[in-house]
Amino acid sequence: MELHHEFTVPVPVDDAWRALLDIERVAPCLPGAVVEEYDGKTVTGSVKVKVGPVTVTYRGTAVFEEQDEPAHRIVLAASGRETRGQGTARATVTATLAERDGGTAVSVRTDLTVTGRPAQFGRGVLAEVGDRLVGQFAACLAERLTERPQDEPVLDEEEPEPLDLLRTAGLPVAKRAAALLAVALLAWLTARLQRRRRTGRHR
Repeated sequence: MELHHEFTVPVPVDDAWRALLDIERVAPCLPGAVVEEYDGKTVTGSVKVKVGPVTVTYRGTAVFEEQDEPAHRIVLAASGRETRGQGTARATVTATLAERDGGTAVSVRTDLTVTGRPAQFGRGVLAEVGDRLVGQFAACLAERLTERPQDEPVLDEEEPEPLDLLRTAGLPVAKRAAALLAVALLAWLTARLQRRRRTGRHR
């Protein structure tokens, strides 16, 4: 699926460009993300995603395939696999920065493929989650970019909270997910009842 998001940050484009490439600085703005290693091109780490009572951890890498500074264009290819399960996630993220009214407009296109438990929610829900996450990321990034160096908080070593898909998507999506679970449970109960009736007839 392809997702498209835009946001602005209140700093000149060159400052925003340097900040987005400062992985250690922006990683805390990504819910559930942990950066383990970064060599200037490849990021190794993990992302925790919570779906209701189930928490899924993806481990993988993200590689900067393009860092075009004159055009202020970044292409990032990321892939990960569940640490306990067969689910996978792959994404190609293209971000383009442009000067706008003294600040920077960031356009992000994401080509996303997800398998496993989070995929059950479908494109609509994942798009809603993406919208909210980008909004949170943009607000966090803007706050960090406008802080003075002496005001920047000291990051602790505690593991971040997992990305909660239902909480992030909001109540309407949670209700939708609950409705899907209710339908699935009803179908399961109906099938069991029919099997019992058939078994009783053949006795």
